[in-house]
Amino acid sequence: MKVPFSYNWRNLWARKLTTGLTVTGISLVVFVFAAVLMLSEGIRDTMVATGSKDNLIIIRKGSTSDLLSVVMREQIDLVSTFPEMQKHADGSIMATADVVTMINLDKKGSGDMGNIYLRGMANPANNIRPQVKLVEGRWFRPGQAEAVVGNKVHDLFQGAEVGREIEIGSRKLLVVGILDAGKTGFASEIWTDADLILNEYNRANAFSTFTFHLGNQDDFEVIKTRLSSEKRLQDLEVKREQDYYLEQSQFMATFITALGLVVTIIFSFGAMIGAMITMYAAVSNRTTEIGTLRALGFKRRSILTAFLVEAVVLALIGCAVGLVLASGLQAVTFSTTNFGTFSELAFGFSMSTSTIISTFIFALVMGLVGGFLPAVRAARLNIVSALRAEG
Repeated sequence: MKVPFSYNWRNLWARKLTTGLTVTGISLVVFVFAAVLMLSEGIRDTMVATGSKDNLIIIRKGSTSDLLSVVMREQIDLVSTFPEMQKHADGSIMATADVVTMINLDKKGSGDMGNIYLRGMANPANNIRPQVKLVEGRWFRPGQAEAVVGNKVHDLFQGAEVGREIEIGSRKLLVVGILDAGKTGFASEIWTDADLILNEYNRANAFSTFTFHLGNQDDFEVIKTRLSSEKRLQDLEVKREQDYYLEQSQFMATFITALGLVVTIIFSFGAMIGAMITMYAAVSNRTTEIGTLRALGFKRRSILTAFLVEAVVLALIGCAVGLVLASGLQAVTFSTTNFGTFSELAFGFSMSTSTIISTFIFALVMGLVGGFLPAVRAARLNIVSALRAEG
């Protein structure tokens, strides 16, 4: 015979203070756990959104970021002849050759210096990155010392307003526009003319990457074969753009997750001890009640299950509260150094289905571990001793 669930619910409701304190402790641990997962997820989302599933990127073999890659203009000209590339209505290929370097800007408020990606390209309005929109001012003009800045750079760094100037090497770039790149990594970049960067940093014809839109996604292997079979291109490799940017986030996401989990595990011990104390107190206060249940014919395993159910219910309520609190973090955005590129990357918290499921399992384990020993104690109470405890 099973103990009805209504019995457990009434007992939790009757002990409002201890129930509330336990739920609060568990919800705070769940909040930290969920926040860590959301932070890691937010980094991955930002990097995935930066790339497009229909784009391929060509880089130097073994390069882990744009900064370390070199693709010569002659190689780009050769790749541009591949018939698999998507073309615009005017017959030009949907592609961009980028040259990337790093500059420093001071952050608003703190004044701390941050590393910003400076991306040079021939035609910024080329429709290969539809996730990027110009929201203020105009695009820079080729050959002119002008730049457009990402919305996160505009929000977080000094001198990134339209009409202000930004120093790069021996030159100054006039900010002529603000681009909205949403939650992508492009929001943390400054875009300007490619030739201007090549000349300023004496890079001759050495670009960083070549990105193009593929007409048919099944032609990815065809492009790989073309690169490997052409002698002049064998020092290059091609990747899907989303995969390329996702790789850059792996180390940072893993580091944050590992660090956060260590903190969460320490906190979770406190939450489990709290749940354990609550359940032990419940057993002590309800000794006679437990004896009565046993006298009415409830088996030991029914008593054990009933107390475990109470502990799990406490954990699940705490889980729900913690997740609701954590969901509010999705409105928060901040920037930090991307370990893959050493540049500032602005990103936010992202709550996914996998985060909710992982948090639910985590809370469930806390409830079971915290409630197991008190439940065993309740189940092992002797009927006669329990009934005598009232006096």
